[in-house]
Amino acid sequence: MTHTVLIITDDSDTVAERVAVELVERGIPVVTMDTADFPAQISMATHIESGSDSWTGVISTPRGDLDLAGVGAVYMRRPTQFRMDEEMTSPERAFAYSEARYGFGGVLSALRQSGTLWVNDPMAAMRAEYKPVQLALAARIGLKIPKTLITSDPHAAHAWAKGIGEPIVYKPLGGIWHADEGQVRVVYTTPIKDLDDLRDPAMSRTAQMFQAWIDKACEARAVVVGSQVLTVRIDSSTEQGTIDWRSDYDSLSYERIDLPGDVRDRLVELHERLGLIFGAVDLVCDTHGQWYFLETNQSGEWGWLNLKTGLPVHTAMADVLQKGPAWAR
Repeated sequence: MTHTVLIITDDSDTVAERVAVELVERGIPVVTMDTADFPAQISMATHIESGSDSWTGVISTPRGDLDLAGVGAVYMRRPTQFRMDEEMTSPERAFAYSEARYGFGGVLSALRQSGTLWVNDPMAAMRAEYKPVQLALAARIGLKIPKTLITSDPHAAHAWAKGIGEPIVYKPLGGIWHADEGQVRVVYTTPIKDLDDLRDPAMSRTAQMFQAWIDKACEARAVVVGSQVLTVRIDSSTEQGTIDWRSDYDSLSYERIDLPGDVRDRLVELHERLGLIFGAVDLVCDTHGQWYFLETNQSGEWGWLNLKTGLPVHTAMADVLQKGPAWAR
């Protein structure tokens, strides 16, 4: 029996659309849903009772009805926040949002208990957002990682940097995009040129992450989908792009490559241990040919790599979603 694939993302997501088209061409039913449309354009009528092992019922969306009993896989691509009725008071909207989260979101989350495949499981995805968790596990299974310090102590930071005797960089722990008084600020990888700057008392205001600089031959993004690892080498022609390729896309060139077998296998193992089906991994290859793991992003982008190189992530994703609950067996 063919199951339905639910794709949760916003209406502008052309990347998820490629996966949906691939599935439809294979004869797999797909419903795409933007969670921001609940409750204005999406309604739900679901129920459960003693002796049942899952919620049943229908979620009606602008793109069709979703029978919960038929859902075999969920692609949690780019969920957006619920939008509450602006005619409600602020406390009413806060209450309504909470009820939507625990009601609508809770029913969807319960699908995991009935064997539905999630890409990715929300609980596993939340844990995997922590870079210290990623780095510790990566090192444990044999992936090379940069020497790393996380501290709020200026003196400890200065002593560590002096002790390793290598150039170091600062990296934000929570991603590069940050709200700043109504604007969005981008914090890229930043070289620390004067180690005395680490003595700044402002260092103690929060956790800070520093890593030894890897002398790069190139960088790569490896997209892990189940047991497949699809990799693109990324080179930059500018100093800015070499420090952080995300800061200078115009300087980049791309080439599809195969990683060494041991690196590829350990990336698959890393994601299995993190409970992730999908992850976009950033890697560095040093001038001696050694590959270093930097991080994996459980919701990382891959669409532009498909356009630049034909990287077939959409077909790999469709393979997994088509198998649904049978994928893990």
